[in-house]
Amino acid sequence: MHTKIKALSLALFILLSVNKVFAQETMFQDLNYPYLEKLIAAAKANYPQVKVLQNQVNIARSAFHQSHFIWLDGFSASYIYSPQSSINITQPTIFNGYQLVATLNLGSLFEKPYTIHNAREAVKIAEENQAQYQLTLEAQVKRFYFAYIEAQAELRSKVNAVNDATTAVTQLKHAFEKGETSFQIYNETLTNLYNQNSFRLQAELAVFTAKANLEELLGAKLESIK
Repeated sequence: MHTKIKALSLALFILLSVNKVFAQETMFQDLNYPYLEKLIAAAKANYPQVKVLQNQVNIARSAFHQSHFIWLDGFSASYIYSPQSSINITQPTIFNGYQLVATLNLGSLFEKPYTIHNAREAVKIAEENQAQYQLTLEAQVKRFYFAYIEAQAELRSKVNAVNDATTAVTQLKHAFEKGETSFQIYNETLTNLYNQNSFRLQAELAVFTAKANLEELLGAKLESIK
């Protein structure tokens, strides 16, 4: 009876210690909003899709400026040269020498305002697409940053759990060697240690994955952003 009470007391002590560690663990202590703003700025500067949309805006603006000169497309000019010493019996001319001929395409002129309007609207669409993607990218960076912080907090919890499980194994090993606890209790503690180590490895993988996802958006390593 004395041995069982001692083992139960030890198990209860370990459980309370683990719960205390878990209760104190929080991801809010790791949040750094000024650093998050730097990450967002890095993503907007480096992510390829941002550059693609900026190029589309530049192209649309260039086409809009170019559209202001298409009024000239409705006009055309040419010249005819009739030598003074020649006589054209088939198509007699009144004037000799150089003659300037100007033509006006009314259909083309009526079309130009719509062309300019469409070019202006294309600029607006390109700019709005760019602004929308900027918001989407910013939100994605925040989500990946929070996931990274969460993964780090989870890893710390798993590391603490491994440390607690290791302490429990050490204590129960001595108790088992002295015959103060049963092999079953000692074996369950060992199993818990193995499980906690497995959970820690999974948490480490989650940290690496979250970091890789974030760095993909940033176009740079986290360590390079200060």
